[in-house]
Amino acid sequence: MENGKLYLVPTPIGNLKDITLRALEALRDVDIIAAEDTRQTLKLLNHFEIKKPLISYHKFNEQIKSDKIIDLLMEGNNVALVSDAGTPGISDPGSVIVGRCIEKKINFEVLPGATAITTALVYSGLDTTKFLFRGFLPRENKERKIVTNDLLQSQETIIFYEAPHRLIDTLEFLLDTFGDRKIAACRELTKIYQQIHRGTLKEVIQYFQENKPRGEFVLVLEGKRLEEIKEEQREEWIHLSIEEHIVKYINGGASKKEAIKLVAKERELPKSEVYKFSTNI
Repeated sequence: MENGKLYLVPTPIGNLKDITLRALEALRDVDIIAAEDTRQTLKLLNHFEIKKPLISYHKFNEQIKSDKIIDLLMEGNNVALVSDAGTPGISDPGSVIVGRCIEKKINFEVLPGATAITTALVYSGLDTTKFLFRGFLPRENKERKIVTNDLLQSQETIIFYEAPHRLIDTLEFLLDTFGDRKIAACRELTKIYQQIHRGTLKEVIQYFQENKPRGEFVLVLEGKRLEEIKEEQREEWIHLSIEEHIVKYINGGASKKEAIKLVAKERELPKSEVYKFSTNI
């Protein structure tokens, strides 16, 4: 018997009109739909007059239900996997079953669709050329610091998800960790009460202290500015002579040629000028 096919089907993050024609076609054509919350998915299916058997597939039963879905696929059933909103596998269950399909050589297809990540990124007005997505931060400060310590030097725009009851605490943690960077707090994206609050962390914290947070949030945080990085580097060598600066890089493992190039770049001097201070090294 030929194996069935798994379809990872994105669902709207708020506005039902954002469902794609391919997503509707897949949901209508499959034999079974595996849903993060069957009640939530039933509302979507009823809206589009789709009737299919539903099974639950969420983070608390992902390992066990993956085996069940693999069995269904190997019996020739086509299965659609959906999360409550957005793309399965992105901060939602899905990655486990994908791994199992690859392991068992079962064909699967990932459909494109609505996503809160790129929607919020563009709304933020921050740098879109490079970004990092870190999902929900851990609840405990110790664990949060482990995550954010890896991000302190990142120039990429950083994206987090957050729930309303934890928003202010998270914003205050980000302020303590990253300083008063620019941020966009994007609320209820694509829904009727969608709001985008842009400003510095201090400004956005003040706003939500005066206006109770409601709805789900995507936080888009400015990466480390190049000017800030240059200033930190400058503080490391400002008290060194040019010769000492060259020696510092050589002691760090750079060749003499590389050291001259680095010093010239940091001090914004011609390489020929820096070279004069290297003749006795």
